[in-house]
Amino acid sequence: MNLTLKIWRQKNANDKGKMVDYQISDVSPDMSFLEMLDVLNSELITKGDEPVAFDHDCREGICGMCSLYINGEAHGPDRGVTTCQLHMRKFKDGDTIYIEPFRASAFPVIKDLVVDRSAFDRIQHAGGFISVNTSGNTIDANAIPVNKHDADDAFSAATCIGCGACVATCKNSSAMLFVGAKVSQFALLPQGQVEATDRVLNMVKQMDEEGFGNCTNTGACEVECPKGISLENIARMNREYLKASLKG
Repeated sequence: MNLTLKIWRQKNANDKGKMVDYQISDVSPDMSFLEMLDVLNSELITKGDEPVAFDHDCREGICGMCSLYINGEAHGPDRGVTTCQLHMRKFKDGDTIYIEPFRASAFPVIKDLVVDRSAFDRIQHAGGFISVNTSGNTIDANAIPVNKHDADDAFSAATCIGCGACVATCKNSSAMLFVGAKVSQFALLPQGQVEATDRVLNMVKQMDEEGFGNCTNTGACEVECPKGISLENIARMNREYLKASLKG
């Protein structure tokens, strides 16, 4: 395939940035999207040009690093996949592909397609943990009975990889699907009850301080989430927040 790539180039956080056109040829439909960008960067380096900076790590759909906005969609036109799992067979010969970073005030651009998503880390640090007895008398987690339905829901929430697609696709740049998933995975388990009240209050407070927008239940976040995190987690977080607020 021969393609035209319109890629966002931005030297640093203070640079205005702009879209730059690139031509790439002989792209195999079996390539992943990131492999295609690797080929482009190899050509740019050979010509002495600056390669395009983009984030990646595992390339297995696990780490959530490869967050690109492709043709107006977080992670591109496929569903239930991250950018690294997106293959070029989703595009046609002669296509023009627009590639941008995830855009949100809480995700400032570092360079080109790389954004700073450390806001997610700070939200998790605010409450995403459980108390563990490390005195030498630790109890095996399997010794505590957990209802299977709750365990399944907690596991589903824990599959969130923190890629930020929910934020990028939301018209308000809301992080509530992410925070809802992180609150839910502990709220459903007995091990997570000790900090339950403080957890949801602290994580929501940190989310607001980071500058994320409010949720209006559009549902785009669930559609674009590569792990299919359900909107039910937002509802659960709201219930947990209300209970914690009433407790004072």
